[in-house]
Parts: sequence; structure tokens; C-alpha cells
Amino acid sequence: MRIEVLTSLYPSASRPVEGLFAERRWLHMRARGHAVRVTQPLPFASRWLPLARWRALAEIPAHETRAGIEIERPRYLHWPGRVRANAGAFARAGLNPILARARPDVVVLDYAWPAAAAVTKLRERRIPCVVSGRGSDVLEVAGEAGLADELAFFLRSAGHWCAVSRDLLRVMDRLGNAEGRGVLVANGVDAELFRPQAQNEARRALGLALAPTERLVLVCGHLIERKDPLLALEVFARTSEAQRLVFLGRGPLERKLADAIRARGLEARVELRGEVEPPVLARWYAAADLLLLTSRREGRPNVVLEALSSGRPVLATDAGGTAEVLGELAERMLSRTREPAALAAQLGRLLTSAFEPAALRAAVAHLTWESSLQALERCLQAAMDEGA
Repeated sequence: MRIEVLTSLYPSASRPVEGLFAERRWLHMRARGHAVRVTQPLPFASRWLPLARWRALAEIPAHETRAGIEIERPRYLHWPGRVRANAGAFARAGLNPILARARPDVVVLDYAWPAAAAVTKLRERRIPCVVSGRGSDVLEVAGEAGLADELAFFLRSAGHWCAVSRDLLRVMDRLGNAEGRGVLVANGVDAELFRPQAQNEARRALGLALAPTERLVLVCGHLIERKDPLLALEVFARTSEAQRLVFLGRGPLERKLADAIRARGLEARVELRGEVEPPVLARWYAAADLLLLTSRREGRPNVVLEALSSGRPVLATDAGGTAEVLGELAERMLSRTREPAALAAQLGRLLTSAFEPAALRAAVAHLTWESSLQALERCLQAAMDEGA
């Protein structure tokens, strides 16, 4: 297949961890013999702007090749607060280079909003397209007044969609007014990278000064409201069984979280380590005793899948497709409440329980990239067959 991917989230040389989960999918598809090209429209930005996030956008290259996949990044005018207009501008900027190239077999509108805004022009040209939902791009949009109707129109116009969790599919099927239409394309896990490793060796490699009996809790993800890192800090502070807490990730709540750590006098026990790339992340899973995830909303959290594949237990709040990943482990590792005291008690129980790493890894062994990619290929082929 000749696949064009229109997306708002993809790694770059200057931001190598951003959208890494999306890149994994398309690298695997390329390895299966498909021709994949990525277009990622970005707002106009300048290195001289005062806000760091806008300066970071300006540093992302306009053209790049990563592991054999070409990425083009046209710029568009983004106006704060004008969500619908920005989605249209994003779609126009992205479609210009796609339509100027050889006609693709299918276009994947990855990360549904705002990419789905390109559906109308693609259907006018009778180019098959599939809307791909990953989490907040569906759940937040569907929850905002007016935008749910707009996303629903794009889904019905496309006629084909997929998502990383059944929870997301239910929302997309409802919006598209077609129960059972969506296809589950769950992310797989790199079982070779994320595997059980000796904890003491991993701690030494990371330079952690921890006694073998000291328990380390890991929080991995963007420091944003829907991930609720402040709740994770609160839970840790109430748990006597945990000696250290490490946050891996960056985001707008970083300063607020650092202030909260200082206010509690936890500087010696809690660290903010920023973003890390996958090989280092695998070492952190090995060094940790447990992964803590306190999200308010989720698609299908990769970190839960990776931690279990690494042989580490998880405590996660009940959000989106998290329970789907945990499977039978949800009875012990999923919290139905966000109440800090109850979460702290559950964290303490998990930290003092014995888990066999091989058993945790076996619980997610079926979630392979092979099965995920086969499902994606069937979804794309169905769109192509219908558009033929």
C-alpha cells in the first residue's frame, strides 16, 4: 500500500519522544513492505517568541527522514481559541503536499482531531481515508460543545475509522452512527526492549543510590492536567511503603509539581527526570518496583503495557482503555476511585505483595505488533475496497 499519514503528533530531531507511539506503528508498517509518508502541519512559530513551547515548535525541521520515513512539516497560521478555524487551516496545509504527490492508496488521519478535518477534500477526490483515534483527540473533542457534531460529520464522511481501545471505538461508533463499524487497532509492545531485567543492575546503571529494600515508584507521561501528576504525588506522600518517586516526562504542570514537592519537603525523595528515550525508559521500568498512573482520561496507555512486559506491577486509575490492557490483573491493579487515601492504601498493598515478573509479562504477551498491524491492514484495505 501507498499510505499517506496526516498527523499532528510525530517525533522529530528536536523533540524525539513526542508522538513516539505513532512512529512505532508506521515504522512497523514500513517494515511490512508498505510505502509510508508522513505530513505533520505545524503552526508558524519563531525562535524569538517568549514562550518556550513556541520556540520549540520553531526548531522542528520542515523536512526530515527518520528510519526511512519521510516527514514533511508545512506551516499554517494558528489563532488561539479558534478551534474550528485552526482545524481547517491544519487540514489545508497538510493536504497541499499530499495532493501534489502521486495519488496514495489511502490516507490515514492519525490523531483524529484536527486531522479529520481533511476528510471532506479527500472524499471529493475519491481518495480513501481512515480516521484513527488515539485518546484525547476523540474524548476531549467529543466532550466539547459543538465539536462533537463536527467530528461526527467527519467520521460519517470518511466511513472508516479505527482506535487503540474499545472504549474509544464505542465513542467513535456512536458519533459515526454506525455501531460496530470501527476497528480495534491496539498498540503492540516491543517485547525485546521491554523485558524483565535485574533491578539492582538497572539502578546502578541509572546512578540511583538506593538500598535493595527501598521501593521506587515510577510515574511516566506528560505533566498535564489529564494525567494528574499532582494526585500521584499526593498518593506517594501518603504511602509509607514507598521510599522514592520518579517522574519521567515534561509538560505545563512541571513548575507546579516542583513547587508541590518543595512545599511537602520531599526534595530528597522525589525527582523530576524529564523525558527519556525508549532504551532508557526500559531501564527505568527495571529499576522501579511499580508504575503509578493517575490519569483522568486515557486512550490505551502504552506505559501500562510496557511496565507489565517489563515484569513490573501497575497501579492505575480507571480511565479509558486502561482496564483493557490490565485484563485479569485489573482486579488488583485498577482503582475505581481517585480518593488519595484509598489509592495510597492500594499502592501500599501492591508494593508489599510478591509478583512473578514472568507472569506479569505473560499477561500482555498476546498484545503483539503483529496482531495490531494485521488489524490495521484489514481496516485500510476495507477503505480502499469501498473507495475503488
